[in-house]
Amino acid sequence: MLTNIRLISVQEYHKMAEMGIFHPEERLELIAGQIIRMSAKGTAHESAITRTERLLRQRLGDKVLLRIQSPVQLDDYSEPEPDISVVNLNPLDYEDRHPNASEVFLLIEIADSSLKYDREVKAIAYSKSGIIEYWILDVNGRKLYMYRLPSPDGYHSESILAEDVTISPLAFPDCAIAIRELLRKI
Repeated sequence: MLTNIRLISVQEYHKMAEMGIFHPEERLELIAGQIIRMSAKGTAHESAITRTERLLRQRLGDKVLLRIQSPVQLDDYSEPEPDISVVNLNPLDYEDRHPNASEVFLLIEIADSSLKYDREVKAIAYSKSGIIEYWILDVNGRKLYMYRLPSPDGYHSESILAEDVTISPLAFPDCAIAIRELLRKI
């Protein structure tokens, strides 16, 4: 492990953004103290976000707040921007801060070009912070990676599910979702 690396805190990251260090249209996120450039958004990625958001809104209604590509503060050194965050309701709609890991029911990443990163880097960051459930929708492979049972070493449960499987989020067992509903119709 390199010891000369200086990690950036969430607070420092916010100050840098306020000072205009980053270009306003630059897509960045903070993971484990490092500023990571996010992948460009393709049309398959964006349409999968739209389908997934629509379906979750229909099924979960006003039980949760859905946040799209918005920050979640995992700890003092990580503030990723998952494609979809299913979080606790908040009277201020998180105007004064971003949701933290204890307020998250489910995080979803849509992968068209980021599958390896989402599985290897983000899964570890989410697990270490105690995110109880994490899904990666692989739009190219037409499957869903479902992670549960977080620990500091990674998730203890990883399932790779085909599009014909129906699942439910842990926090909402009555919310049945056919993976096929999240994917482009063929």
